[in-house]
Amino acid sequence: MISEREIRARLSAAELSTQASTDGIDLTQGAPKTPAAVLVGLTGGPSAGVLLTRRTAHLRSHSGQVSFPGGRIDPGDASPEAAALREAQEEIGLDPAQVELLGRLPDHHTSSGYVITPVLGMLAPGFTTLASADEVDAIFTLPLAVLLDPDAPVRHRAEFAGASREYWVWPHPEFYIWGATARILLHLANRLRSDAGR
Repeated sequence: MISEREIRARLSAAELSTQASTDGIDLTQGAPKTPAAVLVGLTGGPSAGVLLTRRTAHLRSHSGQVSFPGGRIDPGDASPEAAALREAQEEIGLDPAQVELLGRLPDHHTSSGYVITPVLGMLAPGFTTLASADEVDAIFTLPLAVLLDPDAPVRHRAEFAGASREYWVWPHPEFYIWGATARILLHLANRLRSDAGR
């Protein structure tokens, strides 16, 4: 297991790649992309990991899916960081003062028309959350040990939009972690692993 100090060193903003990633299928047919930001919140200590949520089943888009706290960047947001912190406060009651910003991961272009900026943050010891019942029905942590496991994630295949599609899935006993969230986690894992190779 790597220490919190080593996590910070490996996620140094100066070393982060700026190459964007994509989930491979564009359903927007060249329409303008919607900018969004998510908070990739890391926890330290014995239960080190990454904070994730599951969206409520009644939401219009991506209902029931595992995601990071976050959403669209509003005109009033000064930066992706401001948007990610605002959304995290709205969705899971996370006080922005409890987040130490560390940098960003590469932007992720989704098939549903979003360009997501993943904002990295170290969460303060003892941070608290309170899920917004309208948006989130679960808050949980993917353990750091899973991110560091060289055998994770695994590739799955399914038919989507008339074509065979492969995608990443992270192992978890309760939640199905795939899609943009899985791709962003893979970028994070590659930064944290000493021999990042995927």
